Amino acid sequence: MSELPPSDESASAPRGRNWNALSAIIASLIGLLALCVSGYTAYIQREQVRAQVWPWLFAGNDDNDLSIVVANKGVGPAIVRSAQMLVDGKPQPDWSHVLQAMNIPVHSFAQATLNPNVLSPGEEVKIIKFLDKDGYQHFKAAAINHLTTNICFCSTLRECWMYSDQHLVGYKAIAQLVKPVEQCPKLKPAEVFNN
Repeated sequence: MSELPPSDESASAPRGRNWNALSAIIASLIGLLALCVSGYTAYIQREQVRAQVWPWLFAGNDDNDLSIVVANKGVGPAIVRSAQMLVDGKPQPDWSHVLQAMNIPVHSFAQATLNPNVLSPGEEVKIIKFLDKDGYQHFKAAAINHLTTNICFCSTLRECWMYSDQHLVGYKAIAQLVKPVEQCPKLKPAEVFNN
């Protein structure tokens, strides 16, 4: 009788599937998909919050009230971080200096605080109101060619914009006046408009 050599059963047996490895791959893909969905949901929620606290400042003249107003047309509060009034490119510290720099007799006027301030949605601040029509007309005529306004404001999410207007009075394309900025500039005390 002859002996048969031992057979290698593993070599001749058909290969089965490794169900554990396949299950691990599927679980990993499901986890990755859940992570992507979670990240996208967080992004959408942040965009919704951004839209709910978005401020939008602009300034202009109110001829009926003899005043210059700054208004928040956004849906969230506008936190004013800095403001500048420049006459022929030179920063002025307050309205009296603005009027003197434009060679306008300092008539009686009232003012409201713009810097620092927080404007609620829909709020308007009369930053200067003239008590006589002649003073207002002189101011309007001079402001068209000489006065530049810069207002840096932020949302409650610390996103900031710069409103820069070289024509404070008269018609303007508002969308071109407001630009996003990384942060409000750090101004020297002599460059800040305080009213």
